[in-house]
Amino acid sequence: MGLFGLIAIAVNGVIGSGIFVLPATVALLLGPASPAAYIVAALLIALIVLCFAEAGSMLDRTGGPYLYAREAFGSFIGLEVGWMFLLARLAATSAIANAFTAYLGYFWPALGSGAGRAIALTVLLWGLAWLNLVGVKYGSWTVNVLTVVKILPLLLFVLVGFFFVDGTRYQILVLPDAGPLRQASLALIFAFGGFENASVPTEEVKNPTRNLPIALIASITASALLYIAIQIVALGTLPGLANDATPLASAARMFLGPAGAAIITVGAVLSTTGSNSALVLVGPRILYALAQGGQLPRALAQVHPRYRTPHVAVIVFALAAWVIALYGNFAQLVTVSAIARLLFSATTCLAVPVLRRKMPDATRRFTVPGGVVIPALAAMISIWLLTGMNKSQAIAGGVALVSGAVLYLAFRQSQLRASERS
Repeated sequence: MGLFGLIAIAVNGVIGSGIFVLPATVALLLGPASPAAYIVAALLIALIVLCFAEAGSMLDRTGGPYLYAREAFGSFIGLEVGWMFLLARLAATSAIANAFTAYLGYFWPALGSGAGRAIALTVLLWGLAWLNLVGVKYGSWTVNVLTVVKILPLLLFVLVGFFFVDGTRYQILVLPDAGPLRQASLALIFAFGGFENASVPTEEVKNPTRNLPIALIASITASALLYIAIQIVALGTLPGLANDATPLASAARMFLGPAGAAIITVGAVLSTTGSNSALVLVGPRILYALAQGGQLPRALAQVHPRYRTPHVAVIVFALAAWVIALYGNFAQLVTVSAIARLLFSATTCLAVPVLRRKMPDATRRFTVPGGVVIPALAAMISIWLLTGMNKSQAIAGGVALVSGAVLYLAFRQSQLRASERS
């Protein structure tokens, strides 16, 4: 996998189904000042991206945030981070799969509910699992193609929509109040998240210590510019944006007609497919990395003799995502994914100065400037966003962390019993 493949994985992770509903959510919280929230959130997430870039440039093994945390803080914190990263990927895969069936139902209503929905979920998830099982090259090609194809409708929306924007409906340089900004930022972190997907399949990447930092920084920059442009067009062309269930399709209908709404809907279907393609490529590698580290059954670390892919991990991840997608609640899945993402992002930021001390002679293609200032600031921002959780979100995050601790203790106990028998 080359540089473009890495960028495609990261962009696919960021630009998913969220952007097709997010403009309404942010407009409801911040009104005309909503474009400023994107700018602020992009700057904040860029700090986290810089930390991921340095950590990834020091370690060229598969695992991403799990590997960074394990090397910096030990096996327990490593498993907790790996567990949260895995839950975030499973929850996001299942939630986006449900969004896929909802968008598909626009054209074929029978596929949006009931047995048709189950069939659509099965074809999507197991089809993508098969592509990634027969080789990372085929999975990467799929991600590359879908990245290009799904962005085209969004570029059309922006390029045409700019000519119809009413400049009195938005304010770019007005800073929103801190309370609504924090609530909007939680949603935006979910929307901007996914760049870290590129940090996981490192052992299958050409020159990872050079290409990974470039891919992370390029992908978040491109995604942020596109998001800001989309928000401006949606806000400037659609009256009542804040209360619209399909904001981009409705805005496109205003200046492109019914055909424009259909194009955006097709884009949503391709976008959700592309995002899940990247997630099904990355998710199994977390299982593989945890098994390689001796924290999950070794069977998950098996590599197929012909395809050279972690085939057992691919099958297990696809099965779990399929079951969760069939029976899970979309809102709950999104909440778990957002909280988990903030937790492992903060841990990665804190790991950077620790890894510098532990690995002073490691080859670095990228170093975050300013010493510990940026990692500390990024970690504090992540914690600040977490303090904006409501009670149910906090409970969901706590349950996820406790379940990771139980998993760690249970598997460690089984290892001790096995060593005593031998």
